[in-house]
Amino acid sequence: MGRAILAVIVGYLVMFLLLFAGFTCAYLILGADQAFKPGSYQVSNRWLALSFALHIVVGLIGGFICAAIAKGGKAPLALAIVAVVIGLLLGIPAIMAQRNLPNTPRTRNVPNLEAMQKVRQPVWAPIALPIVAAVGILIGGKLKRREG
Repeated sequence: MGRAILAVIVGYLVMFLLLFAGFTCAYLILGADQAFKPGSYQVSNRWLALSFALHIVVGLIGGFICAAIAKGGKAPLALAIVAVVIGLLLGIPAIMAQRNLPNTPRTRNVPNLEAMQKVRQPVWAPIALPIVAAVGILIGGKLKRREG
């Protein structure tokens, strides 16, 4: 039981760090002009596609690590549930806060922190992305089981 709890915690922390690093690097590489639609803080289709790809890859890695640490059991399933619950708990307030943001035009390249504060994304994205990550976690957990 303790091993499974540790596996879920480590898996989630690895996923959090990889997502943070992945999005930071992606924004530095793409820049504001490719991350956002022209003249706005609305995310581009390229950014949405990258977000889905990043969430599935990070989910695969997190699920694999979780299964490796747990050495069997349902730890990847627990991690997937944790990822969806935390993702929704963070995503729903973000959707609500986004409604209160002024719709100011983006006139220049903006630093990463400012972009994170003013970003506008489709309402469905904060709900779909944790589910995509959970699918990746479950697949990653199964990959580890097949290997081991």
